Amino acid sequence: MTDPDVIVIGSGGGGAVIAKELGEKGLQVLVLEAGPWYGNSQWPDPNTNRGAQSSSKPDDLNIFLFKEQYNKNEDEMNDLITGRLRWGPADRNRPPWFRSVTERGFVWQNSGVGGTTQSYLANSPRAFPVTVDHVWPISYRELIPYYEKVEATLPVEFAPMTSKEELFFYGAKKAGWQLIPTLNVTVPGYRPQPNAILPPNKNLTNPDYSVEQLSWMQGCTLAGHCINGCPHGPSVDKIAKRSTNVSYVPLALKTGRVTIRPNAFVTQILTETHLTEGLRAIGVRIRETWTGETEEIRAGVVVMATGTIESPRLWLNSGLPSNPWVGRGLVNHYFDWVTGMFDEKDLVAILGSPDINPFVGHTSGGRLDYPGLGSIQVTGMSPGLSASMSYGLSQSGYSSMQPPLTGMPWYAKGRVIGPELQQWMENYRRTLSIVIFADDEVNYRNGVTVDPANKDENGPVPKVSYVPGQRGSWNRNELVKIAVEILRKAGAKKVLRTDWPASLMIHMESTMRMGFVVDDSCESYQTKRLYIADNSVHFNALGGANPTLTTQALATRTADKLVEKYF
Repeated sequence: MTDPDVIVIGSGGGGAVIAKELGEKGLQVLVLEAGPWYGNSQWPDPNTNRGAQSSSKPDDLNIFLFKEQYNKNEDEMNDLITGRLRWGPADRNRPPWFRSVTERGFVWQNSGVGGTTQSYLANSPRAFPVTVDHVWPISYRELIPYYEKVEATLPVEFAPMTSKEELFFYGAKKAGWQLIPTLNVTVPGYRPQPNAILPPNKNLTNPDYSVEQLSWMQGCTLAGHCINGCPHGPSVDKIAKRSTNVSYVPLALKTGRVTIRPNAFVTQILTETHLTEGLRAIGVRIRETWTGETEEIRAGVVVMATGTIESPRLWLNSGLPSNPWVGRGLVNHYFDWVTGMFDEKDLVAILGSPDINPFVGHTSGGRLDYPGLGSIQVTGMSPGLSASMSYGLSQSGYSSMQPPLTGMPWYAKGRVIGPELQQWMENYRRTLSIVIFADDEVNYRNGVTVDPANKDENGPVPKVSYVPGQRGSWNRNELVKIAVEILRKAGAKKVLRTDWPASLMIHMESTMRMGFVVDDSCESYQTKRLYIADNSVHFNALGGANPTLTTQALATRTADKLVEKYF
């Protein structure tokens, strides 16, 4: 495609959404994606061969390749250095793209068509209304129709109950919490997780069908591999977990007006000074990740959807006008992780089974929301990832060095090793884990800059700094108390708090904030015809709600605003 109407940079949570919306409105759209495209017949071996340049045909989506390339093996898929789902070029023999993280931790993001939604858990709650109304430049009511459109398109459904959700709700109810009956959360309580995952396969309990046969049918099989990339479904557009590469990308291709080009890293936004518009975006410079060749492409409008780290990096590396809030105000839900171990007899009494089997079902199918504090979610991963999250990451050192706290004698804290680790893993099937998302406030000191003295093949690398504030730290401790109490009420005999490092970054937001860097249509104040459609435009951290659905709702709204102004 030459000279499209709109160039969209990135095909993840926001980019694929706005591409589909613009294509349906009649615009010619080119999506540039830095990573590979799995499940497309134009790239039969996407990690070893360059393949084609682009694809615009839904018939190129190939379910056989997709299932071959999303193979459920934890290390093959989720190794941050060499996994298929990493932040790096398609060629896995080359290192991932570097980010300089100044505090202990790492950034968990994916390149590739679908972006980080390839490994996300598909959790799709709305923001807490109290964090938007009279805070953002737009109201929560204005967001609702866009939430509803995205929820219907993906679609978003409440998660089915498996043992880990049943036990979590049992503990939450005994701890005195109420069930929340609405998507618009205004009071504390627990509820099934609103997930972008298709309802369970109707033949799931029919013994006439094998596991292999079920995996080729429509509907979730409760196989529990959400984080490793879901391969279950009869066609690419019917895969159970609704990452954007299986939901919005097929819909975008079906418009006949959207072309997607993988292996194309955008290194610069091109601009010109116009007589009436002033400085405006006119295109991009890209670097082909296999060959290193560079190219310039022009368009009427450019949309950055590269994420909270890369959008400010691209702005700064492009030499766009100085703005004190570009890259500043980074928020990251201050995470923690708490795991309980249960006895067989207690589980039989509650669940009718001696095991929880936390890997069964949606990876995260239940949550408790507390506007003002954040959220906690029941989470069950496969054994290796569970061991990493529960027992291998801690800013407290070893648990043997952390005596129980006064007033909180119910849990140990820190990494476990040796016989204690062996005991936790031997009882893996009888453990229940809860992840904590504490709301933190925007702070100017946190953010993304670039270091011109430290470059990779795509230019000066991003330097990421995040130190949680007092409010975030207080919120996290309060949510840990709630999680521990729920586990205790559910009958846990032993509880371990991991105490994750603060810079373990998964839900990054707000480095290109609405009202500071972009206007309420998400167009740059200083560079016309340049829009942003990713988490970076969020005004805050949504109160602790997972950010993807809000990004998708905003991207849908931005498409309306963009077309209304320029086409």
